[in-house]
Amino acid sequence: MSISAYLKEIGRGRDGARALTREQAADLMGQVLDQTVSDLEIGAFCLAMRIKGETAHEMAGFLDAAHVRLQRIKVAPSVPCVVLPSYNGARKLPVLTPLLAHLLAREGLAVVMHGTPTENARITSQEVLQAMHHPAFDRTREVQAGDVVFVPTEQLCPGLRQLLDVRRVVGLRNPAHSLVKLMNPCHASALLISSYTHPEYAVSMADTLALTHTRAILLRGTEGEAVADPRRQPQIDAFIQGQRTSLLPAQAGSLTHLPDLPTIHAAATAEFIQSVLHGDAPVPASLAAQVQAVLRALAM
Repeated sequence: MSISAYLKEIGRGRDGARALTREQAADLMGQVLDQTVSDLEIGAFCLAMRIKGETAHEMAGFLDAAHVRLQRIKVAPSVPCVVLPSYNGARKLPVLTPLLAHLLAREGLAVVMHGTPTENARITSQEVLQAMHHPAFDRTREVQAGDVVFVPTEQLCPGLRQLLDVRRVVGLRNPAHSLVKLMNPCHASALLISSYTHPEYAVSMADTLALTHTRAILLRGTEGEAVADPRRQPQIDAFIQGQRTSLLPAQAGSLTHLPDLPTIHAAATAEFIQSVLHGDAPVPASLAAQVQAVLRALAM
């Protein structure tokens, strides 16, 4: 079906719009990711979905379309793998997603990070990794136990990067911003670490993870990043075969202690991460707890 027919269904406003089936959503997203539609049509799709909101079946269809188009990452056989999306970056707090990645790698896991800048004013994980002199991603080899690799989104799917870039023009999120936090870019089975920013996305993302039987943990991340807030322990849930299990409750009460954190700048964050990894500074308690939650989920 042409994209204009889908736009007529989803573009009738919050009360008049009709939800697409999973198959229709996959067809629509496939046309967008294949870059066979105009910029005007992509903009109309993004704005219509922003007003309507995505159902779990629509999100599952969008994921179906993305997964068949991704340039998948090879992981060594029998190596437990964790997928760590990183798209929001640092606005007020340092982006500690690279620290979480290296803490997980120290546990013998293969860690596949992926991301791209979505806002000009934020410091990204990629910038922090560059400040740590982290090697660039090498597609010619398999990801091994103890590895941390960062894959730019455009290497996974150019059309997905284009869809994310729409935010720079219109200033609003679109389904791609949830899609990248729900997809598995690896050939092998992996545990996805997914995060949300606002409570309504906690519901929609949980529904999608359950519907798609994605193996994942879900938490309210730090400024949208899939890493626990170093100041306060968030709730962390596991999704295994469509079933939700609580791994950690949210920390209650008032904060009595604030950890020493660096500024948000890439060099300062990289220096802090190196000091933690070398044992010169403590691992923030919430990140240590998140690592243990990941290990528990992998054992389930």
